[in-house]
Amino acid sequence: MDLTLISLFCVIDDFCQELLPQWNAILLEDTNKKRNKPSQMSTSEIMTIMIYFHKSNYRNFKMYYLHVIKGSMVKYFPNSVSYNRFVELMPSILLPLCFFIAAQGKTATGIYFVDSTILRVCHEKRASQNRVFKGLAKKSKSTMGWYYGFKLHIIVNDMGELMAFKMSKATTDDRVVLPKMAENLTGKIIGDKGYISQKLFDQLYEKGLQLITKIRKNMKNKLVLMRKRRYLGRYFAHPMMQNRRAKRDDYKPSAVRVTQRYVP
Repeated sequence: MDLTLISLFCVIDDFCQELLPQWNAILLEDTNKKRNKPSQMSTSEIMTIMIYFHKSNYRNFKMYYLHVIKGSMVKYFPNSVSYNRFVELMPSILLPLCFFIAAQGKTATGIYFVDSTILRVCHEKRASQNRVFKGLAKKSKSTMGWYYGFKLHIIVNDMGELMAFKMSKATTDDRVVLPKMAENLTGKIIGDKGYISQKLFDQLYEKGLQLITKIRKNMKNKLVLMRKRRYLGRYFAHPMMQNRRAKRDDYKPSAVRVTQRYVP
């Protein structure tokens, strides 16, 4: 018996039983008549499968679904649908899934780490042929070269807990999304060279959050070490991210500065 899976499902199901009635009550009525076949699987089951997938060692969701959900774990999901049908159902749980993640308990420790990684939707040479994300995905350049897709930004605390996340266009500057993501945080937040900005530091400092960044080669070495900045490597080194992440900088404790006005 997989107690971890059962516990996860119970937490998600309790959340859905409280959220979905309120959510359905405020949805606008769709005036376009179309067939809406009810699913054999509940929203809770779909969300559980989506989340539990990231606990596995599989990189390919299709293989995971066919070999695990329809295989060794079929007793937990007796009403599991075909893979193609499941893919059709996935968009329906996007907002409930985001609400669930955002509602999880977060510990305000006062020490936070921010980073971003790429979400590649296809090879950049096939960007003009991509229709799924046409008008949404953008072409941009990371430390690994050009790519076509999006950016994922996350903030975690020093305990590894996810504090905030945001997906943006590939061309979005990391410094643009940080103030909104960190608006309820106070203490210290550590990032890489992409977050260096005196204006950003001042903006966050006024709200009680001190920005600490790695220095550029043309800057003098100032203060502070940055060892725990590698926490985010645990997120982006996950099998889900390994084949689409940007190459992280080689962080060294001696190469860190605090972007602020220094007082001797």
